[in-house]
Amino acid sequence: MTGVTSIGGALASKRLDLMREFLRDDAAIAILINPGNAVTEAERRDAEAACLGIGQRLEVRTASNADEIDSAFAAHKPRRIGALIIAFDAFFFGQVRRLAILAARQGVPTIGPIREFAAAGGLMSYGASIPGVNRQAGILAGKVLKGARTADLPVQQPTKFELVLNIGTAKALGIELSAKLLALAAEVIE
Repeated sequence: MTGVTSIGGALASKRLDLMREFLRDDAAIAILINPGNAVTEAERRDAEAACLGIGQRLEVRTASNADEIDSAFAAHKPRRIGALIIAFDAFFFGQVRRLAILAARQGVPTIGPIREFAAAGGLMSYGASIPGVNRQAGILAGKVLKGARTADLPVQQPTKFELVLNIGTAKALGIELSAKLLALAAEVIE
């Protein structure tokens, strides 16, 4: 057996690290997970460990449908949440626009797992390059079609990760993005 992974769920601590410059000492970090997805549960544990390491409190929000997304955002108390991490989940991928709008309404700096979140109006995203992962899958499929045994092909991991920043959203939130973040960005959306 072989395949390609995006290791999206293993990046919660990196996403948290990118959000640290927006955190206040008295504010918690929230993570939005889909409770029906085992990968997001692992991401929650990763985020908990990372928060514990920096002495920050983590609040877990759950959603597995559109109504639950609305409820999860309604649970945010003004100025109590310093940052929100959206977990790597296929359901959330189809909801990036809704998530970006709700994050903007709440005024909470939010990071998503895929570029499309920042493109839809979210503050930032960090994750594997989806076109890069798809390219790896195509190369792997080509090898299998040419006769390679799947048992002989290792599972491919991403080789390119992208930080995407949305300047317009940062301005709307009253956030000045640091030169360090801007230099790390693969893409900056005006």
